[in-house]
Amino acid sequence: MSRDEPRIERRPDRAALVIAVILAVAAVAMFWSTYRAGGVLAYTPVGPKTFPFIISGGLLVLAIFTAIEAVRGDFPEREAQNLPPMFWIAGGLVAQMLTMKTVGFSIATGILFAATAKGFGRGPLWMTVPVGIVFAFVVWFVFAKGLQLSLPAGPLENLF
Repeated sequence: MSRDEPRIERRPDRAALVIAVILAVAAVAMFWSTYRAGGVLAYTPVGPKTFPFIISGGLLVLAIFTAIEAVRGDFPEREAQNLPPMFWIAGGLVAQMLTMKTVGFSIATGILFAATAKGFGRGPLWMTVPVGIVFAFVVWFVFAKGLQLSLPAGPLENLF
């Protein structure tokens, strides 16, 4: 850049700074939780605490680089947010979390599937809810019966 060209002053990206802070808080919380967790014998160099420590370190590195880029103002311009699809997806996730224990994995995840499909502009709900329930039931069946892992069972799962 020559002396005659005007210098473009970039302001720090506040949204990116908020993301950096959230990443740092998550890293510290994960590190602290893993550090304080008991029940792990100390005679093995690599154990169940190793991976969470690595993840928390990675999150902290991401937080630092995100903060640096935010202060520089190097993030590209973002498109305007389209809120209705985000509300459909977030609402589906909330509905799944609230109904998982009462209606079971298949129905709750089928509702999440349908809401996510609606958020992406696909299919009417009367069609995507049953399709989602079928897909989720297949997943439940593989995990619960094939792998002997426990997923919340509701009326549909109790039939099998």
